[in-house]
Amino acid sequence: MSETQKPIIQMSNIEKHFGSVIALAGVSVDIYPGECHCLLGDNGAGKSTFIKTMSGVHKPTKGEILFDEEPMHFADPRDSIAAGIATVYQDLAMIPLMSVSRNFFMGNEPIRKVGPISVFDHDHANKVTMDEMGKMGINLRGPDQAVGTLSGGERQTVAIARAVHFGAKVLILDEPTSALGVRQTANVLATIDKVRKQGIAVVFITHNVRHALAVGDRFTVLNRGKTLGTATRGNVTQEELQDMMAGGQELASLEGSLGGTV
Repeated sequence: MSETQKPIIQMSNIEKHFGSVIALAGVSVDIYPGECHCLLGDNGAGKSTFIKTMSGVHKPTKGEILFDEEPMHFADPRDSIAAGIATVYQDLAMIPLMSVSRNFFMGNEPIRKVGPISVFDHDHANKVTMDEMGKMGINLRGPDQAVGTLSGGERQTVAIARAVHFGAKVLILDEPTSALGVRQTANVLATIDKVRKQGIAVVFITHNVRHALAVGDRFTVLNRGKTLGTATRGNVTQEELQDMMAGGQELASLEGSLGGTV
């Protein structure tokens, strides 16, 4: 990330209220092309609301979001996707019994004409799927392999490769390693690294500090709907991030007021 590079997303003092509930209470964060920006927070920190506000699903109650230096005014999530903000949620929205290539092109099916009839272009879909998965380091048995036979990490990679192929400029990943074993986690982290090196901004949402430190360039901690600042790789330790996530600053001040008896 060069000093002259401009953020692709700028969130300034974002608040999101649901009635009397304040889910985000003044969030400010910049996202740059080609970086992996990790958003860390425990359950209830506001990560889900953050994702949906950044991706245009929720409109902020207060504050401003700039996308490519222009105010973000998406009418619905489809506008967000068309602009190049793709979100990969934990449930992945895939159909297990369908092939990898069918899942890869779901909603964007390539069509060829057979006389007056339009049919799904299997050959094109299969070739693209195999090529894109190969770039991410996944060697499928074949494009007709059912998604349900893939490991959790491989399914995450299908979803990531799909988003990249269809023009994502910003890729938001919602806890992509939370349900994975060590080897599958390593594969997904390697995929994130490949995506970042293509100049795509990756927003990696996680509560696992070790996973974040493995691939992150910058780290923002979300706690009770507020950001506690952004740290750069090399300038923050695993213990410091863990402490901020757990509200360690509040605990330390409480210890002080009680004379260290906490």
